[in-house]
Amino acid sequence: MNTKEILQLQAHLRTTFSNETIKIAKRSGQEDSVEVNLDGEFIGIIYKDIDEGEISYQFHMAIIEEDLPEF
Repeated sequence: MNTKEILQLQAHLRTTFSNETIKIAKRSGQEDSVEVNLDGEFIGIIYKDIDEGEISYQFHMAIIEEDLPEF
Protein backbone atom coordinates (compact mmCIF):
# COMPACT_ATOMS: atom_id res chain seq x y z
CA MET A 1 0.00 0.00 0.00
CA ASN A 2 1.18 3.48 -0.70
CA THR A 3 1.40 6.39 1.75
CA LYS A 4 -1.85 7.97 0.52
CA GLU A 5 -3.81 4.76 1.15
CA ILE A 6 -2.27 4.37 4.60
CA LEU A 7 -3.20 7.92 5.58
CA GLN A 8 -6.74 7.48 4.22
CA LEU A 9 -7.23 4.23 6.14
CA GLN A 10 -5.80 5.75 9.31
CA ALA A 11 -8.10 8.77 9.05
CA HIS A 12 -11.10 6.51 8.42
CA LEU A 13 -10.40 4.32 11.45
CA ARG A 14 -9.72 7.33 13.69
CA THR A 15 -13.04 8.87 12.66
CA THR A 16 -15.02 5.63 12.81
CA PHE A 17 -13.77 4.70 16.27
CA SER A 18 -13.35 8.29 17.58
CA ASN A 19 -9.78 7.53 18.58
CA GLU A 20 -6.76 9.57 17.49
CA THR A 21 -4.28 7.03 18.92
CA ILE A 22 -4.89 4.58 16.05
CA LYS A 23 -1.81 4.36 13.85
CA ILE A 24 -1.20 2.35 10.71
CA ALA A 25 2.29 1.20 9.75
CA LYS A 26 3.80 -0.61 6.80
CA ARG A 27 4.76 -4.23 7.31
CA SER A 28 8.29 -5.25 6.43
CA GLY A 29 8.33 -7.06 3.10
CA GLN A 30 4.56 -6.86 2.65
CA GLU A 31 3.00 -4.66 -0.03
CA ASP A 32 -0.63 -5.81 0.30
CA SER A 33 -1.13 -5.26 4.03
CA VAL A 34 -0.40 -2.91 6.93
CA GLU A 35 -0.54 -3.28 10.69
CA VAL A 36 -2.92 -1.40 12.97
CA ASN A 37 -1.79 -0.16 16.37
CA LEU A 38 -3.84 1.34 19.20
CA ASP A 39 -1.96 3.28 21.88
CA GLY A 40 1.24 1.69 20.55
CA GLU A 41 -0.09 -1.87 20.85
CA PHE A 42 -0.61 -4.09 17.80
CA ILE A 43 -4.30 -4.93 17.34
CA GLY A 44 -4.65 -6.21 13.78
CA ILE A 45 -3.84 -6.17 10.09
CA ILE A 46 -5.55 -4.53 7.13
CA TYR A 47 -5.31 -6.39 3.83
CA LYS A 48 -5.84 -4.76 0.44
CA ASP A 49 -7.99 -6.76 -1.96
CA ILE A 50 -8.35 -6.02 -5.66
CA ASP A 51 -11.17 -7.95 -7.36
CA GLU A 52 -12.30 -7.19 -10.91
CA GLY A 53 -10.70 -3.75 -10.69
CA GLU A 54 -12.46 -2.81 -7.43
CA ILE A 55 -10.39 -2.19 -4.31
CA SER A 56 -11.51 -3.06 -0.80
CA TYR A 57 -9.72 -3.33 2.53
CA GLN A 58 -10.25 -6.05 5.12
CA PHE A 59 -9.44 -5.46 8.78
CA HIS A 60 -8.53 -8.63 10.69
CA MET A 61 -8.32 -8.55 14.47
CA ALA A 62 -7.78 -11.67 16.56
CA ILE A 63 -9.07 -11.73 20.13
CA ILE A 64 -7.73 -14.42 22.40
CA GLU A 65 -10.03 -15.91 25.03
CA GLU A 66 -7.80 -14.93 27.96
CA ASP A 67 -8.28 -11.25 27.08
CA LEU A 68 -12.07 -11.48 27.43
CA PRO A 69 -13.67 -10.27 30.68
CA GLU A 70 -15.36 -12.72 33.02
CA PHE A 71 -19.15 -12.59 33.40
